[in-house]
Amino acid sequence: MSEIDLKNPSLYINRELSNIEFNRRVLEECENPEHPLLERAKFLAIFSGNMDEFFMVRVSGLKQQVLLGITDRPADGLTPREQLVAIHRTVTQLFAQANNMWLKTLQPALAEVGIHALNHSDLKARQQKKLSAYFEQEIFPVLTPLVFDPTHPFPHISNLSLNLAVEVRDPDTDEIHFARVKVPATLPRLVPLNPLDPDELLPPATQKFIWLEQVIAANLDRLFPGMDVRAAYPFRVTRNTDMEIQEEEADDLLLTMEENLRQRHFGRVVRLEIDEETPEVIRNILMSNLKVSATDVYATNGPLGLSSLWELHKTERPELKDKGFQPTVPSTLRTGDSIFNVLQRTNVLLHTPFDSFLPVVDFVEAAAEDPSVLAIKQTLYRLGPNPPIVHALMKARENGKQVAVLVELKARFDEESNIEWARALERAGVHVAYGLIGLKTHCKLCLVVRRERDGIRRYVHMATGNYNTITARLYTDLGLITSDEDMGADASELFNYLTGYSKQVDYRKFLVAPVNLRENLLRLIEQEMAYGRNGRIVIKANSLVDPGVIRALYQASQAGVQIDLIIRGFCCLRPGIKGVSENIRVRSIVGRFLEHSRIYYFHNKGNPDIYAGSADPMPRNINRRVEVLFPIEDETERQQIITILTVYLHDTAKAHDLHSDGRYEPVVNTLEEGEEPFNSQFWFLNGRHSDKKPPFDLHVLPCTAETEEKEQGKEKAASK
Repeated sequence: MSEIDLKNPSLYINRELSNIEFNRRVLEECENPEHPLLERAKFLAIFSGNMDEFFMVRVSGLKQQVLLGITDRPADGLTPREQLVAIHRTVTQLFAQANNMWLKTLQPALAEVGIHALNHSDLKARQQKKLSAYFEQEIFPVLTPLVFDPTHPFPHISNLSLNLAVEVRDPDTDEIHFARVKVPATLPRLVPLNPLDPDELLPPATQKFIWLEQVIAANLDRLFPGMDVRAAYPFRVTRNTDMEIQEEEADDLLLTMEENLRQRHFGRVVRLEIDEETPEVIRNILMSNLKVSATDVYATNGPLGLSSLWELHKTERPELKDKGFQPTVPSTLRTGDSIFNVLQRTNVLLHTPFDSFLPVVDFVEAAAEDPSVLAIKQTLYRLGPNPPIVHALMKARENGKQVAVLVELKARFDEESNIEWARALERAGVHVAYGLIGLKTHCKLCLVVRRERDGIRRYVHMATGNYNTITARLYTDLGLITSDEDMGADASELFNYLTGYSKQVDYRKFLVAPVNLRENLLRLIEQEMAYGRNGRIVIKANSLVDPGVIRALYQASQAGVQIDLIIRGFCCLRPGIKGVSENIRVRSIVGRFLEHSRIYYFHNKGNPDIYAGSADPMPRNINRRVEVLFPIEDETERQQIITILTVYLHDTAKAHDLHSDGRYEPVVNTLEEGEEPFNSQFWFLNGRHSDKKPPFDLHVLPCTAETEEKEQGKEKAASK
């Protein structure tokens, strides 16, 4: 093994730039004609929302480091200031690409099928008059113009709000004044024109929309009577929303979180988006009062805040959206027997959304109603609106069961929802805890304690995804429900750790962060290193950042271990470097569903160690979160996991391969002429239930050294 410095910054990709590349792949889905048209618009909305969050959290964090004079370098060696320069250069090009995607591709294509996102100038005089009446009745009462002059301070501009910078002239004094009008987020951003103009004869299914800010801009004379409205220019502000919580000093974490959420609207401005026609004088007013530099300003000639395209996606045009699907319910749960009787005989492994999430809801609801159930303990991270599991937990308390719930209040951008449901649970008499000081509880765990004829039995659900019925149809995740005694005991120990003063460090089967996950993950990698060319590692995760794990994977590659990494988001490891990572392949899959499941496969000479759970190989997950990886031990379930990994590794339709220079290449571009692309998510939806088999063995992971040697032996024997 060569003496290569595995801490050399050239061996690592910058996390933030890799994050941007992930969002580039999301944006590229807008260009894919295989997606129905409204789904392509959806991907543009997702891209825009992702970039909002990137600035609110990642860019704001780097700016804070620069302000504090922090020059620490991550594994890739870039200082915070150098990262900001590289980010600005990259996202400027990316934002231009997104804007062109809307103006030159999606907007015209939608118009061709009868969905028109119009400008005010496109409208007929009759339609403009109708809109003025709508403005008078629905919009005008909500607006509050705020002037800025020596006697009026510059108004506060809230995070992600859309605004108009208005220039007005006093005809009596000829003085020019500046005012700000906030575009109300409580009204539709895309105003439907059809109901306002019912007399217009339109072809069937034709729908017309007008941007709300343009309706306001066209009627500003009503806000400034007697003044000459010279011009109005849209602008949008992004603020630092990464909250810092002094938990040790907080007497009541719930109240502290509520106060922090209120302060989120006042964070430092990290991005100013403006219309490219905005004159320099107004640019300077905005930049000066928002305290931003020229590199924080992004100008465009299209609509700001394209995440509003979600509103178009709600349009009732099913032929322009993905076809609906019916998730599968495992046959073991279709017998009519109670779920507890089923779990006494067998485990239930679910791969959502291809398998239904309803068995998880049924599990908690059955526990709430079953008179033999004594207690339910559960972690809740992202709940969503009107979560049935929360209602089941409250029902369980009404039925006299002991219910303890750990609600993670620090789930970013879900804090308000979690606070609301935490209070509702407390009012129902549920014991609610808020986690550990300094740690975010990210594991997905539900424990049911039941009295049975032969004594107390524990049932436990563990998962890679949240207890959220909405995202369960949008994200791919794995969940296991079992009555395994050791896993039930581990779950009990973990809840004692979360809600009490337990310092439990030894678990029977769980790998728990920050207790023992890192050491066991490194141990499993080292185990494969010992097998050399017969070693095999496959990891599927959202992101790969942790330098210690990356170095261990580099060492395993140097030892000849074949490694496949299916990393949806950002990846700081560089594959394919001679002498370091030539045995490592990295791919990202971006498709209809958000790939969210985490799977860790270690071949172990044909007796694989397989884990699934909530943890990505990132410092925050391993060091600063409570995470759980649980083993997959049943042979049938292990084969299910191997099939899942095998299908993803054969994807040639939605997969992108990472090159050592940080560039991603769509695998479909490498196919030979006439070769049919294979779509892994489509196969999980449809192919697994058909008689047509894919062109590969579903039960054999590709690329193992053992398989290669056997194939080479067969070829030699055949040639003889």
